[in-house]
Amino acid sequence: MTMPLQQKIAVAKYIAGKRLRGEKKYPLVLELEPLLQCNLACAGCGKIQHPDDILRRRLSVDECIAAVEECGAPMVSIAGGEPLVHEQMPQIVEELVKRKKFVFLCTNALLLKKKIHLFKPSIYFVWMIHLDGMRERHDQSVCRDGVFDKAIEAIKEAKSRGFRVFTNTTFFDQDGPEAVREVLDYLNDDLKVDMMQISPAYAYEKAPDQEHFLGVKRTREIFSSVFAGGKRKKWRLNHSPLYLDFLEGKVDFECTPWGIPCYTVFGWQRPCYLMSKEGYARTYKELLDETDWSKYGRGKHESCENCMAHCGYEPTAVMKTTGSFKESLRAAFGN
Repeated sequence: MTMPLQQKIAVAKYIAGKRLRGEKKYPLVLELEPLLQCNLACAGCGKIQHPDDILRRRLSVDECIAAVEECGAPMVSIAGGEPLVHEQMPQIVEELVKRKKFVFLCTNALLLKKKIHLFKPSIYFVWMIHLDGMRERHDQSVCRDGVFDKAIEAIKEAKSRGFRVFTNTTFFDQDGPEAVREVLDYLNDDLKVDMMQISPAYAYEKAPDQEHFLGVKRTREIFSSVFAGGKRKKWRLNHSPLYLDFLEGKVDFECTPWGIPCYTVFGWQRPCYLMSKEGYARTYKELLDETDWSKYGRGKHESCENCMAHCGYEPTAVMKTTGSFKESLRAAFGN
């Protein structure tokens, strides 16, 4: 099972409608962060470095729905923090599915088996489970032993109950091409997850480990080796071919940060969910109209220099794909 045809058609119609109306800036995915609290303290993440009063904050069901409807994106990625810590998460998902939004619930899976009965399989719902490598590497990344095994159990449980399951794997400087291939082969061939998302690690300012984030040169070296010989065609990767070309260094793009806006407990985050020092907007319109987007991207802002993350560059790749008959065919029939 890959991305449902219904989802492909819905997203294509959405983009076509925006273009017909002459809109230049519009979201593809809303990054929704209903809380920042987490039950892990990963070395590469700075989200839980906030004080306790911030970590106790929660967006309500109504606030989440309002943010989704305000920006209008057809897809919603629910992150955090750990979303399953939020007691109203089943209701949030249910309400978004009712509105025919395609929902990806990003989780470390520690609570998934305990709470899975509160969710229903749907063409509009996906579990997005974080796995940053094989057992030793993943447990090292999340700074706790045993997490990999629990995530694998959760994936098997979810698939046995009829849910679609995607994985999200972040790679760091110490992850060489062989390690990347090993985990992708395992997820694709052994676990048979529906799709896999990959990303070079971004240097969060508050992350405890500041030594192992990937730069542009190292990212291109790793992925050009990983994908050599057409290997990427064998994996069910949840990316456009152009974004994978970008990771390899075959093409370069401008960042499109408004393509995946972020709504969090602080409001609408400028310019994307990876940067925490640029402030917040009160409304989506304010975010879109009053953010100086020309400041961001590699060569424009110091925090963007080593970024090749999907939140800025996948929207660019998607826009270029949908604007090209050749690239649309390529995306439809293979990487």
